[in-house]
Amino acid sequence: MRYIEANPQSLSNLLVIDIDHPDALMRAMWNRKAWQPNAIVENPANGHAHAVWALAEPVTRTEYARRKPLAYAAAVTEGLRRSVDGDKGYSGLITKNPTHEQWEASWLTDHLYNLDELTEHLTVSDFMPPDSWQRTKRKNPVGLGRNCTLFETVRWDVYRVARTIRKRNEHPTPEDRHDLEAAIVNLCQEMNSTFSEALPASEIRATIRSFYKWITTRYTGWLDSRTTSEEKSAAYHRNTGRQGGLKGGIASGEARRAATRQRIMEAISNGHS
Repeated sequence: MRYIEANPQSLSNLLVIDIDHPDALMRAMWNRKAWQPNAIVENPANGHAHAVWALAEPVTRTEYARRKPLAYAAAVTEGLRRSVDGDKGYSGLITKNPTHEQWEASWLTDHLYNLDELTEHLTVSDFMPPDSWQRTKRKNPVGLGRNCTLFETVRWDVYRVARTIRKRNEHPTPEDRHDLEAAIVNLCQEMNSTFSEALPASEIRATIRSFYKWITTRYTGWLDSRTTSEEKSAAYHRNTGRQGGLKGGIASGEARRAATRQRIMEAISNGHS
């Protein structure tokens, strides 16, 4: 096959950058002796290539509890893209098969990188994206950014739906669990349909399972009885209201005293005049 999937399902142990320039090989090797790609797979007809960095530890794409490493990997991938002026819209899913006769593969190093190591080189070279990049990239996410956007956007709706379903019965029922799973499926598929290039169905299924497992095994809003949840909610609102009342009372008192002082000073000033 001329093209193959770059990574196994639900994991990323290769960071692949698509370089659509006739001098792609030079761009990928230039001025980066300590952090060259492990491989560059070039199209000899036009000079375009895929540059591949291999990771010592794979990044999980669908484990709900580990969103930060995923976002970190997405930022590092963006830094690598900037370092070679790679294709912004490349999803990272399909790559050139380095063993196919149509391509010319250059194997540069067998060193396995970690994200901190690549970040250090990218930062020194001023290619690492700023923190604001993660927020702006959500408008049109590609590559690993799609997974980040899916997690960060859908998770709040999943919590909301789970709380609503749990209000129906004292304890979770099979029907509740069925409805929760159906809601998660709808939320993930709806979010995925907004991407310019949708995530593969296999990743969506794994993400759905991850959300469902997290909610049903670790989220107290689902595990607690309905009575316990209502008591916790009432206590939270009482405490929030009390804190707000205290702050409001203090602020109001200060405002009244300030106004009184102002009137006194004006009266004194008028008396002297």
